[in-house]
Amino acid sequence: MHKLLLVPVLALAISGCGLLYKQPIYQGNLIDGAAVEQLQVGMGKAQVEALLGTPSIADPFHHQRWDYTASQRVDRRGRTEVKNFTLFFENDQLARWEGEYFPKRDEELAAEMRKFGNLPREKGNQRR
Repeated sequence: MHKLLLVPVLALAISGCGLLYKQPIYQGNLIDGAAVEQLQVGMGKAQVEALLGTPSIADPFHHQRWDYTASQRVDRRGRTEVKNFTLFFENDQLARWEGEYFPKRDEELAAEMRKFGNLPREKGNQRR
């Protein structure tokens, strides 16, 4: 009887200590650093959307502001790092931008997913 109780007690103790593995989770917009470098004051919304994609937060009350938000769980305890990249428009043309983003995270995730075969193979790179 004591042996049967030992397993749940140990599992409960270990889970409370943060010793169990928690998978890193990334959510939000993956913004490429090269795309941000191509941003120029005066660009139209369609041009910006072609470079960065649609914003994660499109506020219906502030049509002249786009927010790209991303979060990443970084450790076993579930601590989350959040970064916001904001674009400001005037008369539907890009006026300025500010904030932070994960500049290399898209490349790291793509390389990581290729190990598991979740991304399409590039031409000439066939599995053997």
